[in-house]
Amino acid sequence: MAERPLIAIPARFSAGATALRYAGVVAARAVVEAVWRGGGEPYVMYPGAPREAAALLRRCDGLLLPGGGDVAPHRYGAAEAHSRVYDVDDAQDAFDLAAAGHALSAGLPTLAICRGLQVVNVAAGGTLRQHLEPDHMAFAHRIAAAPGSLLAKETADEALSVSCFHHQAVEDLGTGLSVTARADDGTVEAVEFSDASAWFLAVQWHPEDTAETDAAQQGLFAALVRAARGES
Repeated sequence: MAERPLIAIPARFSAGATALRYAGVVAARAVVEAVWRGGGEPYVMYPGAPREAAALLRRCDGLLLPGGGDVAPHRYGAAEAHSRVYDVDDAQDAFDLAAAGHALSAGLPTLAICRGLQVVNVAAGGTLRQHLEPDHMAFAHRIAAAPGSLLAKETADEALSVSCFHHQAVEDLGTGLSVTARADDGTVEAVEFSDASAWFLAVQWHPEDTAETDAAQQGLFAALVRAARGES
Protein backbone atom coordinates (compact mmCIF):
# COMPACT_ATOMS: atom_id res chain seq x y z
CA MET A 1 0.00 0.00 0.00
CA ALA A 2 1.25 3.49 -0.83
CA GLU A 3 2.31 5.61 2.14
CA ARG A 4 -0.47 7.87 3.34
CA PRO A 5 0.24 11.57 2.71
CA LEU A 6 0.15 13.74 5.82
CA ILE A 7 -2.90 16.02 5.85
CA ALA A 8 -2.74 18.84 8.41
CA ILE A 9 -6.00 19.69 10.20
CA PRO A 10 -5.69 22.69 12.56
CA ALA A 11 -7.41 21.72 15.81
CA ARG A 12 -10.23 23.71 17.36
CA PHE A 13 -10.25 25.00 20.93
CA SER A 14 -13.25 23.63 22.82
CA ALA A 15 -14.64 24.55 26.22
CA GLY A 16 -15.00 20.86 27.00
CA ALA A 17 -15.29 17.38 25.56
CA THR A 18 -16.68 14.07 26.78
CA ALA A 19 -14.26 12.19 29.07
CA LEU A 20 -11.91 15.15 29.43
CA ARG A 21 -11.54 17.04 32.71
CA TYR A 22 -10.23 20.11 30.92
CA ALA A 23 -11.02 22.29 27.95
CA GLY A 24 -10.22 20.48 24.71
CA VAL A 25 -8.07 20.91 21.61
CA VAL A 26 -10.06 18.85 19.14
CA ALA A 27 -10.92 17.90 15.57
CA ALA A 28 -14.28 16.62 14.38
CA ARG A 29 -14.21 12.84 14.09
CA ALA A 30 -16.23 12.99 10.86
CA VAL A 31 -13.53 15.16 9.24
CA VAL A 32 -10.66 12.97 10.44
CA GLU A 33 -12.40 9.79 9.29
CA ALA A 34 -13.19 11.25 5.86
CA VAL A 35 -9.49 12.06 5.36
CA TRP A 36 -8.56 8.54 6.49
CA ARG A 37 -11.12 6.92 4.16
CA GLY A 38 -9.67 9.03 1.36
CA GLY A 39 -6.24 7.51 1.93
CA GLY A 40 -4.67 10.33 3.95
CA GLU A 41 -2.99 10.38 7.36
CA PRO A 42 -4.83 13.00 9.44
CA TYR A 43 -2.47 15.21 11.45
CA VAL A 44 -4.45 17.22 14.01
CA MET A 45 -2.21 20.25 14.43
CA TYR A 46 -2.10 22.36 17.57
CA PRO A 47 -2.98 25.97 16.62
CA GLY A 48 -0.08 27.61 18.36
CA ALA A 49 1.98 30.66 17.43
CA PRO A 50 1.10 31.95 13.94
CA ARG A 51 4.78 32.46 13.16
CA GLU A 52 5.24 28.68 13.45
CA ALA A 53 2.47 27.75 11.01
CA ALA A 54 4.67 27.76 7.91
CA ALA A 55 7.35 25.56 9.47
CA LEU A 56 4.74 23.08 10.69
CA LEU A 57 3.05 22.91 7.30
CA ARG A 58 6.33 22.32 5.49
CA ARG A 59 6.25 18.84 7.09
CA CYS A 60 2.86 18.16 5.52
CA ASP A 61 1.58 17.12 2.10
CA GLY A 62 -1.79 18.87 2.29
CA LEU A 63 -4.00 21.07 4.45
CA LEU A 64 -7.64 20.79 5.47
CA LEU A 65 -9.06 23.97 7.03
CA PRO A 66 -12.15 22.79 8.93
CA GLY A 67 -15.29 24.45 10.22
CA GLY A 68 -15.52 26.21 13.58
CA GLY A 69 -16.57 29.46 15.22
CA ASP A 70 -16.81 32.86 13.56
CA VAL A 71 -13.83 34.85 12.35
CA ALA A 72 -13.46 38.07 14.37
CA PRO A 73 -15.05 40.89 12.32
CA HIS A 74 -12.06 43.19 12.89
CA ARG A 75 -10.02 40.74 10.82
CA TYR A 76 -11.83 41.94 7.71
CA GLY A 77 -12.20 45.58 8.66
CA ALA A 78 -15.66 45.61 10.26
CA ALA A 79 -16.05 48.32 12.89
CA GLU A 80 -18.61 46.38 14.96
CA ALA A 81 -19.63 42.76 15.51
CA HIS A 82 -23.18 41.63 14.79
CA SER A 83 -25.02 40.38 17.87
CA ARG A 84 -25.16 36.85 16.37
CA VAL A 85 -21.38 36.51 15.98
CA TYR A 86 -20.23 33.64 18.23
CA ASP A 87 -17.25 31.55 19.39
CA VAL A 88 -14.65 34.07 18.27
CA ASP A 89 -11.14 33.08 19.33
CA ASP A 90 -8.38 35.47 18.37
CA ALA A 91 -5.63 32.86 18.74
CA GLN A 92 -7.55 30.48 16.49
CA ASP A 93 -8.04 33.20 13.89
CA ALA A 94 -4.38 34.18 13.91
CA PHE A 95 -3.18 30.61 13.38
CA ASP A 96 -5.76 29.72 10.72
CA LEU A 97 -5.05 32.90 8.76
CA ALA A 98 -1.31 32.21 8.91
CA ALA A 99 -1.86 28.60 7.81
CA ALA A 100 -4.09 29.69 4.93
CA GLY A 101 -1.63 32.36 3.85
CA HIS A 102 1.26 29.89 3.80
CA ALA A 103 -0.70 27.20 1.98
CA LEU A 104 -1.81 29.59 -0.75
CA SER A 105 1.63 31.12 -1.24
CA ALA A 106 3.45 27.79 -1.14
CA GLY A 107 0.96 25.93 -3.33
CA LEU A 108 0.12 23.35 -0.66
CA PRO A 109 -2.94 21.30 -1.73
CA THR A 110 -5.81 22.66 0.37
CA LEU A 111 -9.45 21.83 1.05
CA ALA A 112 -11.26 24.49 3.10
CA ILE A 113 -14.62 23.76 4.72
CA CYS A 114 -17.21 26.29 6.00
CA ARG A 115 -15.20 28.53 8.37
CA GLY A 116 -12.18 27.40 6.36
CA LEU A 117 -13.61 29.02 3.22
CA GLN A 118 -14.26 32.21 5.17
CA VAL A 119 -10.69 32.20 6.55
CA VAL A 120 -9.28 31.85 3.02
CA ASN A 121 -11.48 34.67 1.76
CA VAL A 122 -10.30 36.96 4.57
CA ALA A 123 -6.67 35.91 4.04
CA ALA A 124 -7.08 36.94 0.40
CA GLY A 125 -8.41 40.37 1.38
CA GLY A 126 -12.13 39.64 1.19
CA THR A 127 -14.95 40.32 3.66
CA LEU A 128 -17.82 38.37 5.21
CA ARG A 129 -21.51 38.88 5.76
CA GLN A 130 -21.72 38.65 9.54
CA HIS A 131 -25.21 37.13 9.61
CA LEU A 132 -27.56 35.61 7.02
CA GLU A 133 -31.33 35.98 7.24
CA PRO A 134 -32.53 33.31 6.99
CA ASP A 135 -29.42 31.49 8.11
CA HIS A 136 -28.20 28.15 6.76
CA MET A 137 -27.94 26.36 10.11
CA ALA A 138 -28.81 22.65 9.86
CA PHE A 139 -29.85 23.36 6.29
CA ALA A 140 -29.73 20.91 3.39
CA HIS A 141 -30.14 22.11 -0.18
CA ARG A 142 -28.87 21.67 -3.72
CA ILE A 143 -26.16 23.67 -5.42
CA ALA A 144 -24.93 23.84 -8.99
CA ALA A 145 -21.20 23.64 -9.66
CA ALA A 146 -19.85 25.78 -12.50
CA PRO A 147 -19.13 23.68 -15.60
CA GLY A 148 -15.41 23.03 -15.96
CA SER A 149 -14.68 23.93 -12.33
CA LEU A 150 -12.51 21.82 -10.05
CA LEU A 151 -15.61 21.18 -7.93
CA ALA A 152 -17.49 19.73 -10.89
CA LYS A 153 -14.48 17.63 -11.88
CA GLU A 154 -13.84 16.17 -8.44
CA THR A 155 -17.47 15.34 -7.68
CA ALA A 156 -18.20 14.19 -11.25
CA ASP A 157 -21.44 16.12 -10.94
CA GLU A 158 -22.62 19.69 -11.47
CA ALA A 159 -25.70 19.34 -9.22
CA LEU A 160 -25.03 18.39 -5.61
CA SER A 161 -27.07 17.95 -2.45
CA VAL A 162 -25.14 19.58 0.41
CA SER A 163 -25.39 19.81 4.20
CA CYS A 164 -24.83 23.30 5.64
CA PHE A 165 -24.33 24.68 9.13
CA HIS A 166 -23.40 28.35 8.89
CA HIS A 167 -24.85 31.78 9.46
CA GLN A 168 -22.11 33.77 7.72
CA ALA A 169 -20.95 33.87 4.11
CA VAL A 170 -18.67 35.61 1.66
CA GLU A 171 -19.55 39.24 0.97
CA ASP A 172 -16.65 40.78 -0.99
CA LEU A 173 -14.59 38.12 -2.72
CA GLY A 174 -10.86 37.95 -1.97
CA THR A 175 -8.24 38.72 -4.61
CA GLY A 176 -7.74 35.92 -7.13
CA LEU A 177 -10.75 33.90 -6.01
CA SER A 178 -13.61 32.93 -8.28
CA VAL A 179 -17.06 31.65 -7.30
CA THR A 180 -17.79 28.17 -8.64
CA ALA A 181 -21.09 27.42 -6.87
CA ARG A 182 -23.96 29.34 -5.29
CA ALA A 183 -27.14 28.48 -3.40
CA ASP A 184 -30.51 29.48 -4.84
CA ASP A 185 -30.49 32.58 -2.62
CA GLY A 186 -27.16 33.70 -4.08
CA THR A 187 -24.99 32.62 -1.13
CA VAL A 188 -21.46 31.71 -2.24
CA GLU A 189 -21.05 27.95 -1.78
CA ALA A 190 -17.65 27.24 -3.37
CA VAL A 191 -14.60 29.23 -4.42
CA GLU A 192 -11.42 28.36 -6.30
CA PHE A 193 -8.31 30.15 -7.53
CA SER A 194 -8.63 30.31 -11.30
CA ASP A 195 -4.87 30.72 -11.85
CA ALA A 196 -3.66 28.48 -9.01
CA SER A 197 -0.73 26.21 -9.77
CA ALA A 198 -1.71 23.83 -6.96
CA TRP A 199 -4.91 22.04 -6.00
CA PHE A 200 -7.24 24.31 -4.00
CA LEU A 201 -10.96 24.11 -3.28
CA ALA A 202 -13.09 25.82 -0.63
CA VAL A 203 -16.72 24.89 0.09
CA GLN A 204 -19.19 26.60 2.38
CA TRP A 205 -21.03 23.39 3.29
CA HIS A 206 -19.88 20.42 5.41
CA PRO A 207 -19.01 17.48 3.12
CA GLU A 208 -18.03 15.41 6.17
CA ASP A 209 -21.69 15.33 7.27
CA THR A 210 -22.62 12.88 4.51
CA ALA A 211 -19.25 11.67 3.19
CA GLU A 212 -19.63 8.18 4.63
CA THR A 213 -22.64 7.49 2.38
CA ASP A 214 -22.33 10.10 -0.40
CA ALA A 215 -19.58 9.34 -2.91
CA ALA A 216 -19.56 12.90 -4.26
CA GLN A 217 -18.85 14.39 -0.82
CA GLN A 218 -16.25 11.74 0.07
CA GLY A 219 -14.71 12.46 -3.31
CA LEU A 220 -13.59 15.90 -2.12
CA PHE A 221 -11.44 14.34 0.62
CA ALA A 222 -10.08 11.69 -1.75
CA ALA A 223 -9.21 14.40 -4.27
CA LEU A 224 -7.27 16.34 -1.62
CA VAL A 225 -5.30 13.20 -0.79
CA ARG A 226 -4.54 12.49 -4.46
CA ALA A 227 -3.29 16.06 -4.88
CA ALA A 228 -1.16 15.68 -1.73
CA ARG A 229 0.42 12.61 -3.36
CA GLY A 230 1.18 14.64 -6.45
CA GLU A 231 -1.42 12.82 -8.55
CA SER A 232 -3.60 14.75 -11.00
